[in-house]
Amino acid sequence: MNEEEQRRRLAILRTEHRDLDAAIAALTATESQDQLQIARLKKRKLRLRDQIAAIEDFLTPDIIA
Repeated sequence: MNEEEQRRRLAILRTEHRDLDAAIAALTATESQDQLQIARLKKRKLRLRDQIAAIEDFLTPDIIA
């Protein structure tokens, strides 16, 4: 992937990460909390965070001090 594709992918992943955050908050606020569903969403959110971090590392140039 080139840099432009990486930036597009990063934007998509960030949006999905925010959406999962909202979904987790909504499920947590309900009376009948489905703990299994919440756990799955949290795992997916963590995987997205790792993917976001990997892309950010790729896009950020190494600076030798």
